Amino acid sequence: MKSVVTSKYQTTIPKNIRLQLKLSVSDTLEWKVENGKAVVLPVHKRFFDHRNAIKTGKGDIAHDIDLAREKRIGKYR
Repeated sequence: MKSVVTSKYQTTIPKNIRLQLKLSVSDTLEWKVENGKAVVLPVHKRFFDHRNAIKTGKGDIAHDIDLAREKRIGKYR
């Protein structure tokens, strides 16, 4: 596959490559030069590695809303 480098040194990643690398908007790419060739690697954020690290209960939404309102009113007293 080929892509063109624009006057601003930008290029489009072909769709097939984006799909294979599971890239999405705002992903980060790491660029390296190895043996005279450009190597581009996706830097996947490891956010979901921390899933379920903090245990939380259901909570009481109505109580939380009331508490937030009280704090906001207290600011203006």
